[in-house]
Amino acid sequence: MQLPTAVEALSALAHASRLAVFRLLVRAGPEGLPAGEIAQEVGVLPNTLSSHLTILAHAGLIRSRREGRSIYYSADYPSMRALLGFLMDDCCAGRPEIVAPAIEPHEEKGCCP
Repeated sequence: MQLPTAVEALSALAHASRLAVFRLLVRAGPEGLPAGEIAQEVGVLPNTLSSHLTILAHAGLIRSRREGRSIYYSADYPSMRALLGFLMDDCCAGRPEIVAPAIEPHEEKGCCP
């Protein structure tokens, strides 16, 4: 991932509602959620949610698909992994023990192999 892409993604996540939406979509899995359910879960108005979803999509963090009259949104997992990789690329300077405390709690929950 290039620096400008990472900056755009981090900027998109630097808002409480957008971060909440993204985290919700990560938990929802690849099938995603319809916009109405996202608005209800996060507690934002539909027009405000639309703006947040546009920013997240422009940053490459989420995808959308139409099913009938509904639009479903899902996290873009490859982009999320690329962003996490970018953040961790230079963090340990060849010393993996530095990053281990950040990874271990998630391994215990079974979300990371």
